[in-house]
Amino acid sequence: MNTKSLDARFETKTVADLQNLYEKGMLNLSPTFQRRSVWKDKDRRLLIQSLIRGFPIPGIFLYRRDDNGSLHYDVIDGKQRLESILRFIGAMRGAYAVKTEVPGVEGIQEVTAGSLRRNRRHMTLVRPLIQGYRIPVIEVVGELGDIVELFVRINSTGKPLTQQEKRNAKYSGSDLLKAATALARKLEPKLDALGVLTAAQKARMKHVELAAELIVSMQAADVINKKVALDRVMSAQSIPPVQLRKSSARAFAAVSRLARMFPELAATRFHQVVDFYSLTVLVAKLEAEGAVLIDRKRNALAWDLLRAFGVEVDKVREQQRKVRGISAEQAVYRDYLMTVSQMTDDISQRRQREKILRGLLGSLFAARDAQRGFTPEQRRLLWNTAGDKKCGSCGAKLSWANFTIDHLDPHSRGGRSTLDNAALVCRPCNSAKGNRAQARRART
Repeated sequence: MNTKSLDARFETKTVADLQNLYEKGMLNLSPTFQRRSVWKDKDRRLLIQSLIRGFPIPGIFLYRRDDNGSLHYDVIDGKQRLESILRFIGAMRGAYAVKTEVPGVEGIQEVTAGSLRRNRRHMTLVRPLIQGYRIPVIEVVGELGDIVELFVRINSTGKPLTQQEKRNAKYSGSDLLKAATALARKLEPKLDALGVLTAAQKARMKHVELAAELIVSMQAADVINKKVALDRVMSAQSIPPVQLRKSSARAFAAVSRLARMFPELAATRFHQVVDFYSLTVLVAKLEAEGAVLIDRKRNALAWDLLRAFGVEVDKVREQQRKVRGISAEQAVYRDYLMTVSQMTDDISQRRQREKILRGLLGSLFAARDAQRGFTPEQRRLLWNTAGDKKCGSCGAKLSWANFTIDHLDPHSRGGRSTLDNAALVCRPCNSAKGNRAQARRART
């Protein structure tokens, strides 16, 4: 970073000054390069106790910019502190109480936003301490790229930024990042149910990172090189908006399908992000290939195979920990384990992992019949060879003008458009049946 391109001004601002800026919309606590709130209420209470008792607190960094002739400040560092103060005094939602010593008052006092307005003692003794407290402020002016670099450098100590948080800062205007953030929010309940990410991982934006990877993978219709692909696409803005929406929808559909197929995934190794990513991309590919993914029997068998495979992989891992050799029959489990146990998850590992998973599950999910409906010839043959021209469901009499043909085994579940999988039915019964299988009725 070229520090000469940054102009820094050191001063102090009172809490009242900062509150005034916030209430006028001139203080932005969450610019696009910022991370999510991670402080707990106990951390916030300690800060407020320091303010009331006059203890010094660290300074804050503000990016000072001109927005169409109006002065605005974006918080570079100090978001958690400012948010804690503004919440406590009631300027932001989420007010909380603090029990603390108060200069000039005996005993421990419980101070709240309400008591600062209504309790005479708190109004006269505590409120001035808070409102008049002066916080060191470093106002910075410069190019956005340098401001973001400063943000990354400041947050490289303590609890350092993850790679995704750095991407979030660097590509704060990225349409992909915005789409990934929206997708992550939609997927969060499903990811929680499947045990894919912990609360700590989500606080570190890992769910946004996963969503971004899935979107790019749906666009590429393949696994991707994680870092290179995300950095290139975020920087170049190379996914057109229409394709971005479609890829986001496909990613959501793939995770939703996987959740319905394997709802107990959290009990296996496949809830881990690297395994889950590959499994999701495979499901999306099978879907694109027209595979039948909604048949309960097939899904139950696939689940048994996947769970058993995971158990064997875990066994091999345990043997490796105890420095025990493996048998020839365990080679495939060792190969899979090698794709998830390296320091980096590169594209070659991802492709090998997907290949193994496809070999395990692919044959269970046959492609749907390319012929969706019945041909005119099939309609005539079925009508003219059916001795009992009645609805196979309700028994109503049919005529050439009003009969329909139903797949006994639904097309969506792999049923073929052949005469031995066809039945005469009335239109209402055909519509009501949906994609349920129909009991086979002997043709007369």
